[in-house]
Amino acid sequence: MGYTLNFAVVWADFHNLLWGLGLGLVLAVFAVAIGSGIGLIAAFASVGPSRAGRIIVRLYVSIMRNLPILVIVLVAYFGLPQIGIRLNKFESFVGSLALYSGAYLAEVFRAGLMGVPRGVVEAARAIGLTRLQTSLSVVVPIMLRNVLPALGSTFIGLFKDTSLAAAIAVPELTYQARKINVESFRVVETWTVTSALYVGTCLIIAAALRRLERRYPKF
Repeated sequence: MGYTLNFAVVWADFHNLLWGLGLGLVLAVFAVAIGSGIGLIAAFASVGPSRAGRIIVRLYVSIMRNLPILVIVLVAYFGLPQIGIRLNKFESFVGSLALYSGAYLAEVFRAGLMGVPRGVVEAARAIGLTRLQTSLSVVVPIMLRNVLPALGSTFIGLFKDTSLAAAIAVPELTYQARKINVESFRVVETWTVTSALYVGTCLIIAAALRRLERRYPKF
């Protein structure tokens, strides 16, 4: 028996898909913002003088990069309440995604820090800037400019990873698509439209990032 395509049900709930898409983008933005903070701190610790700090960063990066992100999400949402730490589904998911991305960004930022010319740092110190002022005003801007392509790729990856939020009933795009699919049984239509939304959004983000990279070339 042939399968007849009928997109009417999907178009009727298209606004829910768009709302879920917007929520996914918001989750990714918060996650990459928090993850960047974590990664930046970890990167400075990894190149710092403290041996303990370097060991802690290596352990964090090693553990996070070798755990499936879904496991991290499930532990945060279902496991932490067992030890008295209660987070709602949005907080637990963003926190999980931030910790996961922070491990990858720590390595990205570490490479960026190592690529900052030594002469620039010495010049900043020569004009009287403190170590903190040099880091915030000179090193970090140059490093961020140099790692912008990797940071952009991480954001796109995090946006796609927001689909895992459906596992804990966060109503992002995949959750909305699954809801439509279950209610209408229009499998092909639902996931075709959902896939197109994911692909189209990622292409738009990538194009915006390429334009940003051209505007702020590497140092």
